[in-house]
Amino acid sequence: MKIICIGLNYGDHAREMGRPLPEKPVIFLKPDSSLLKNNKPFFIPEFSRNIHYEIEVVLQICRLGRTISEKFAHRYYNQLTLGVDMTARDLQSSLSSTGSPWDISKSFDGAAPVGEFITLKQAGDVNDISFRLEKNGVTVQSGNTSRLIYNFDQIIAYVSQFFTLKTGDLIFTGTPSGVGPVSRNDRLTGYIGDRKVIDFMIK
Repeated sequence: MKIICIGLNYGDHAREMGRPLPEKPVIFLKPDSSLLKNNKPFFIPEFSRNIHYEIEVVLQICRLGRTISEKFAHRYYNQLTLGVDMTARDLQSSLSSTGSPWDISKSFDGAAPVGEFITLKQAGDVNDISFRLEKNGVTVQSGNTSRLIYNFDQIIAYVSQFFTLKTGDLIFTGTPSGVGPVSRNDRLTGYIGDRKVIDFMIK
């Protein structure tokens, strides 16, 4: 099972990070050991003093495919949820400043909490999904898939040029603006519309 992530896929987030809009989807991977399910707590790792949350819509691949045409891409996912791309921002910044790969800042154990999956029918129009993240009951991020730079079908068509997609693979589709730090005993809660799909503690 692969966890495929798309970076800088909302213009407002690219701007808050001081980065130009990507000319092509920005891809990075997380290992399966990053996966955190069933609202289990996230434990802040000892190697970072600045862990950030990044809420994202996550697609679950439902069939095998490679070099998928954009017009057929919708056939390859039938469920989605929210996930949090937990990021060691201090480590990412340090590695980026030297031109080094920053994979470890996003790919450590537990760095991909994912919520309860819902069907596309439950989610509604995939190009108009509103979602938000609350920290301790206060909304810190809100987004809508209508503002994606690359929509779900474009992402799948592009990613499948490089990786064979397999049943059960997950795709994190990008985060809107408002990313920020977490501290121990924070509670992160994510909603698709009014439906709560993820709810976990920071330890």
